[in-house]
Amino acid sequence: MNSIKMATAGMAVSMALLAAGVAAPAQAQAQERPPAQSVLDSSLVVNVGSFILNTDLTGRLDGSSTTNPDVDFDRAFGRDNDATRIRADLLWRITPRQHLRVLYFDNHRTASRVIDRPIEWGDYSFTVGGNVNADTKFRIGEVAYEYAFKHEPTYELAASVGVHYAGLKVTLSGAATVTDANGTATELPAAIVTKNVPAPLPVVGLRGGWAVSPHWYLDAQAQYFSMKMNGYDGYVSDLRAGASWMYSRHVGIGLGYNRFVTNIDVSRDNFDGRLRFGYSGLLLYLTGAF
Repeated sequence: MNSIKMATAGMAVSMALLAAGVAAPAQAQAQERPPAQSVLDSSLVVNVGSFILNTDLTGRLDGSSTTNPDVDFDRAFGRDNDATRIRADLLWRITPRQHLRVLYFDNHRTASRVIDRPIEWGDYSFTVGGNVNADTKFRIGEVAYEYAFKHEPTYELAASVGVHYAGLKVTLSGAATVTDANGTATELPAAIVTKNVPAPLPVVGLRGGWAVSPHWYLDAQAQYFSMKMNGYDGYVSDLRAGASWMYSRHVGIGLGYNRFVTNIDVSRDNFDGRLRFGYSGLLLYLTGAF
């Protein structure tokens, strides 16, 4: 009986030693894995950065009986070349090949200028020589499903499909003349015109990531879609590239470039006209891999 107990105990010790022998190399291998590869094998990857960007906003809001010319907001109110904004990207690897991506970007700009040419916006004509205030808010939100058709320890290639929601709110205020549908003009010393333009557009894209060295990770992404339906006729294009230095398995710092353009004609009750909004610039960001 004692010999059976001793044999059982010996077998248990042997199995424990074997398990420890197997686990130790696995743990050592995990510890020795280069930090850059953590961006490729972590379940959650988050990038949060600050933009230094150029913006490009051109729009046309037609009146009840007129088709107005385009308004170049950068020309009318000055370029916002040194603006700094925040962009956040999240990648959740549900499995090594199936991912969920979320993007959020928010740009808010206010400007005031004495205009030297009339601004026709809907039924309103803002007066030359008057001080006009422009407040523009632009938000982007995206949710996309991504599939990695190539997933290796040092690189990854993936395709995605999702919904890109761009919301633009434009408010103009100042002295203006308003013309009704009958052609009657009325001068207003302080007119305020606010328009919201939601633009939900589906997007498809490609993304690639490559751990080029133990601490350096490169990535690039391209998204595009064109659609004509439900009063919307336009396209969205989003190009981004970056390089991250992962100084640990969980934290890194990166520098990238992003160019986004949406160009859309809208024929709806809340907005009848055309809008083009774009931004481009450098992005300095922190990367977290968990």
